[in-house]
Amino acid sequence: MTDASSDVPPEAWSGVHRGPLRAGEWVRLVDGKGRRHNFPLEPGKRFFSNRGHLEHDELIGREEGFTVTSSAGGEYLVFRPLLSEYVVSMPRGAAVVYPKDSAQIVAMADIFPGAHVVEAGVGSGALTCSLLRAVGPHGRVSSYERREEFAEVARGNVTQFFGGDHPAWSLTIGDLAEMLPASGRRCDRIILDMLAPWDCLDAAADALLPGGILCAYVATTTQLSRFVEGVRVHGGFTEPGAWESLVRDWHVEGLAVRPGHKMIGHTAFLVTARRMAPGQRAPLKKRRPAPGAYGPDYAGPRPPGVPETPAED
Repeated sequence: MTDASSDVPPEAWSGVHRGPLRAGEWVRLVDGKGRRHNFPLEPGKRFFSNRGHLEHDELIGREEGFTVTSSAGGEYLVFRPLLSEYVVSMPRGAAVVYPKDSAQIVAMADIFPGAHVVEAGVGSGALTCSLLRAVGPHGRVSSYERREEFAEVARGNVTQFFGGDHPAWSLTIGDLAEMLPASGRRCDRIILDMLAPWDCLDAAADALLPGGILCAYVATTTQLSRFVEGVRVHGGFTEPGAWESLVRDWHVEGLAVRPGHKMIGHTAFLVTARRMAPGQRAPLKKRRPAPGAYGPDYAGPRPPGVPETPAED
């Protein structure tokens, strides 16, 4: 990674492109029924659909926000895709972090301009794009990915979106639990998007500055339980908070206003906790576990004060 040059304006790496459509950029075509088509513009190529074809050369050089008619009379609205639209249509190696979750991570993990954010599990690069936008060209996003094939897909997607190598981004192939301590890096935020985020707790605690935020993105309730209890047992973080977000569209037409039939339901759980200063522990949460919460079938870590064998009523 190279630091952003002082003579590079911040907007150059915002991921927002202005002016006429250029070769190599992605465009988004939407027909009258709301069907969407996303593709990169290439001189001399054609776009085909069930409504005929369009020449890419007819789109290149025009200001976005226009309509175009295909060879069979199909009408399409043409814009550059927003980040939220790009990430759900870009090539995938691993599943992407949906925009609703990326937005929650940026807001609830308090990603700020100039921050140093460490990301473990780069996936296809969807969250990486949001993090880079949030930290700006003078921040840093250090991503770790175990699988080379996922890293290659993510590298291509991030480079495509920003129109080149982002100066604030570094991508390392390897395990964060091993490579972050070896790097000696200190950071403001750590985002874990991986199967076993509890394996990275010690490395995250050592790298996070006091007051920094640890955020995990986990898909299942068993992962959620083990990670939350692992954070509690570690002792170097505040009480973790866990939640999920659901998004439902609405149909609005005159007085016909009702919930839509489409909904983005469960995608993952998010967990955040703040790093305590060295040698400090947060006050223990006064809890009265529900009956059976830590019963004989529970094999995970137990927070302080919870006995190995629950007392009988």
